[in-house]
Amino acid sequence: MVPKKEFYLTTEGIKKLKTELDDLVNNKRKEVARALKEAKEFGDLSENASWDEAKDRQMFIESRIAEIEDILKNAKIIHKSKSDKIGVGSVVHVELEEGTQKFHIVGSAEASPEKGKISNESPIGKALIGRAVGEEIEVEVPAGNITYKILKVE
Repeated sequence: MVPKKEFYLTTEGIKKLKTELDDLVNNKRKEVARALKEAKEFGDLSENASWDEAKDRQMFIESRIAEIEDILKNAKIIHKSKSDKIGVGSVVHVELEEGTQKFHIVGSAEASPEKGKISNESPIGKALIGRAVGEEIEVEVPAGNITYKILKVE
């Protein structure tokens, strides 16, 4: 049997997923059910674009509900580490040639690079895990190799 994948989430990430799940179950499902009912009233379903669109929407909603339920069932809450080593949940300040950058290492379900939240499964996240202040790491990214010097770990 294949072991279930653990999803690393902050308490904020769990809260956001629960809110999204609640909206999908209690609002979006009802909206799509109404849309299906209305589309069915138009008659012939074989050439009914409204019906097809509502069925596609229903499939997306049900898929997302299942995905969120799986993530929450297998969630592992990220706790602040008391260690000097970088781990999931750490906020890391690094120096690059162009200046400094800050990364919050989170699980893949919560990653948002534009907000500075990188996945523990990303090349940079993997390279930072287990490292400490003062260390330099070289990471291969699509743009080439980048060297990071770890300045601070929160």
